Amino acid sequence: SFATGPRQYDGTFYEFRTYCLKPPKMNEFLENIKKNIHIRTAHSELIGFWKTEFGGKINKVFHIWKYDNFAHRAEVRKALAKDKEWQEQFLIPNLPLIDEHENEITYLVPWCKLEKPPKEGVYELVIFEMKPGGPALWGNAFKRAINAHVNLGYSKLIGVFHTEYGALNRVHVLWWNESAESRAAGRHQSHEDPRVVAAVRESVSYLVSQQNMLLIPTSFSPLK
Repeated sequence: SFATGPRQYDGTFYEFRTYCLKPPKMNEFLENIKKNIHIRTAHSELIGFWKTEFGGKINKVFHIWKYDNFAHRAEVRKALAKDKEWQEQFLIPNLPLIDEHENEITYLVPWCKLEKPPKEGVYELVIFEMKPGGPALWGNAFKRAINAHVNLGYSKLIGVFHTEYGALNRVHVLWWNESAESRAAGRHQSHEDPRVVAAVRESVSYLVSQQNMLLIPTSFSPLK
């Protein structure tokens, strides 16, 4: 299952942060972040930083931060509160540009490690809301559905994350594609593959809802 085994012995988690920006402020916000991101990454590791191209609200940015454990995150937040450079150059100028923000704490599932793409491309974040009962109920079927897509090779799996704090029974799957066009062609291929169809048919019996976003990495994102 997602919730047993390796995860119990590894405290590493990933914080997903989503900011909805005021409509005319996207470029200003990204320029501010690009110029000063080094102040923030001096405290903890940035995995990726993207802007949303399609799916859901527009004028939205999404970023992932890695922490060793909850004590590590608490230490980082405490250090940031004392970092005048971060407050003056990073925090204060950007807060007025943000309409709303949210965060989630997630773990990588034990059968998946964080991968890197072969080259620059675009990303798809797919968010699955599963039926109550947890991974003990739907974990194996979900894993088979993901692996069926992986085995076709049209898209690279970057990571599968299970939410610990936030909306429960939520799984985030992050994919890399060479382009939006290659992603569309691969999806068309997968819909005609009997192995994928069978695996997905089993998994969707546990599905409540799903949504996706096409993400464009920023110039300063570690994941390109």
